[in-house]
Amino acid sequence: MTIIIAVDGTAASGKGTLAKKLAAHFGFHHLDSGSLYRLVALGVVEAGGDPNKEEDALAAARTIIPARASDPAIRTAGMGNIASVVSAYPSVRAALLEFQRTFAKRPPGAVIDGRDIGTVVCPDATVKLFIDARSEIRAHRRWLELSAAGKSPSEVEILADIQARDARDRSRAVAPLVPAPDARLLDTSDLAIDAAFAAALALVKPGVENALRTQAKG
Repeated sequence: MTIIIAVDGTAASGKGTLAKKLAAHFGFHHLDSGSLYRLVALGVVEAGGDPNKEEDALAAARTIIPARASDPAIRTAGMGNIASVVSAYPSVRAALLEFQRTFAKRPPGAVIDGRDIGTVVCPDATVKLFIDARSEIRAHRRWLELSAAGKSPSEVEILADIQARDARDRSRAVAPLVPAPDARLLDTSDLAIDAAFAAALALVKPGVENALRTQAKG
């Protein structure tokens, strides 16, 4: 049985960075599931479609190219907002579900971060984390990130976008953003990245090591 670490959480909470570091630590594969929805958003835009129309979003979901996940075009704030819109459609989520579940089975293990990995995509994951931080902290982190990239965003606008995205993600009818009942919770509000990783590793390591021992015996 492949080991799966599910890392869910809010936007700019640090879940992506922590997921990458956990994957590197254990030598597992990593998937940022959010990039798939950003690719759908990009597909809608490139096709001249309307993200508020489910049929346009579904058409884009059926034709995404996962290899384009490194395209900087999907990392803009605007694309993130569109991704939040298209991710609410049940048909879009269903179209991407099998890809994520297939990825999760890649040996020796996989770390997948997103918003419904532990609840919908991989409910039987070996270990589940839910990462969060205060919205003001997350907005400031995003502002620092964008400023370092040479942009001059408004921190007030970033905060408003994050709060709006939280509301959409938590209130959508299909796969809302909620911690799985058995997820370990980690608040990174007052933690620098090294401390946050140490805390995440402490929560994950026992479950992974137990699964490895079980594999060895089998």
